[in-house]
Amino acid sequence: MKGRAGSKKEVAVGAGVTVEVQNLCRVFNDEGRGEIRAVDGVSFTCERGEIFGLLGANGAGKTSTLRILSTILQPTSGTARVMGYDVHSEPAKVRASLGFYTASTALYPRLTARETLVFFARINGVPERDVKGRVEELIESFGIGGYAEARVEKLSQGMKQKVSIARTLAHDPPVLILDEPSVGLDVLNAIEMQKVIGQLRDAGKTVVFSTHIMSEAEKLCDRIAIIHKGRILACDTLEGLRQSTGHRYLEDIFVSLVEQAYGRI
Repeated sequence: MKGRAGSKKEVAVGAGVTVEVQNLCRVFNDEGRGEIRAVDGVSFTCERGEIFGLLGANGAGKTSTLRILSTILQPTSGTARVMGYDVHSEPAKVRASLGFYTASTALYPRLTARETLVFFARINGVPERDVKGRVEELIESFGIGGYAEARVEKLSQGMKQKVSIARTLAHDPPVLILDEPSVGLDVLNAIEMQKVIGQLRDAGKTVVFSTHIMSEAEKLCDRIAIIHKGRILACDTLEGLRQSTGHRYLEDIFVSLVEQAYGRI
């Protein structure tokens, strides 16, 4: 993978839609708090070769939205499609079309990095004749070569994150969902992770990327959807958000949009 994390592109919406979300809702019932609308009428589309950022505070509905897209959660109402496949009626085809990364997804500690990638290539249906070549490609692309024979339990946190993202790409899906991929990383590893994400976009992947780190979204995302209390408050390029709110920095844009919708934070 080659490219730069900051080399954003102009997105021609409709030119290659890979993810479609329409009026998506997810309601939970909590014994103490009653009905909770974790996702409340969310709609957006994502394009091929785009980093689409889902930006919000913890508990804003980012993870619930991504879990619906990855078929882990069922929507209460609304629709979502990945590569044209419906998450409710065609979950197997959706899962074959995407890779889903979350920091809470554990790796097998006693497997080596190489064995991990081989395992996930096989369970994701990569033909046996292609497994070795695909694993070598991932090892080279993610810079894992010097650690390929080390057990996962011996790897640094940053290298574990790399292996974990690489294994979500074992079957070369067109769509990658990354839920807070920089959580727990130090500054240098976070920068390296951002480079990897930029390279995935440059390779033509759709990257749906959730974060609560404003600077990360500013640096990486071609378009940004700001979500709060389960609702999308705005969705545009960074420049578009700047023009519509009159603020330059995402932190100020975020606060402005939340205050417009809900009053003082």
